[in-house]
Amino acid sequence: MLLGFNGATSMNYDLETDIRIAQQAGFDLLEIWAAKLNNYLEDNSLESLKQRLEEAHVKPYSINSIEFITFKEGRDYEEIKTECRRLCSIAKELDCPKIVVVPSPTPEGATEEDIIAESVRVLRELSAIASEYDVDLAFEFLGFSHISVSTLDLCYRIVRETDRPNIGLVLDTFHFYAGGSGVEEIEAVDKDKIFIFHINDAEDRERSRLEDAHRLFPGEGVIPLTDILKGLKKVGYNNMVSIELFRPEYWELPPRELGARSFDTIKQALRGIYR
Repeated sequence: MLLGFNGATSMNYDLETDIRIAQQAGFDLLEIWAAKLNNYLEDNSLESLKQRLEEAHVKPYSINSIEFITFKEGRDYEEIKTECRRLCSIAKELDCPKIVVVPSPTPEGATEEDIIAESVRVLRELSAIASEYDVDLAFEFLGFSHISVSTLDLCYRIVRETDRPNIGLVLDTFHFYAGGSGVEEIEAVDKDKIFIFHINDAEDRERSRLEDAHRLFPGEGVIPLTDILKGLKKVGYNNMVSIELFRPEYWELPPRELGARSFDTIKQALRGIYR
């Protein structure tokens, strides 16, 4: 599997530092954090970013993310579509194949049928925009109770019903665990619809009380990573894995140490399952 570094893991650092972290640690891929991209482009060109990535031998794999894309109306929804078009244009220029899109919190009174219908409608509209730029959209379920799509099963049902070749999903081990998804749900998923795989671990807390800040390096928490990886291997997934951590204390680590620990803990988690 190709190994990736996600810009959320190093939130205090800028995009140029993320590229350097990925290069020095030996990562193949970089998931670009959208806010860092925007900051970079205030004073620099896309061409310079593309050149820097090429010099570092690091391939941009995704832009993270367009958040809360569903249950928006009027100007708010138009802004989602405008942002999708803008990021897709950038992704095409960078030869970055994917953009992450995230479901919204559940509106009061919304049923599961409402959530599916709304998610499918929005994903199909955004799919049409992204297809103009040959970009894929990766729908990421979030394992928090207030989010409309919080399990792998529901996310995959939505992706399947959307039925567009450039729409797939993100499987993040933290959200998988926090939302109560089971390994049997992985075994029901078409591997080709897993566009992005995020690996991380979590503190030993009640799942309902887990927050992003409780993420840990792989192998340092309670998430059954071995079972999840075996499930992915069973369905034939062998594409990429990226480390995404939102832990503030990790953001304070020196860049080289952060990159090395990220790389080493991914490799250790994969050992014996993915060679």
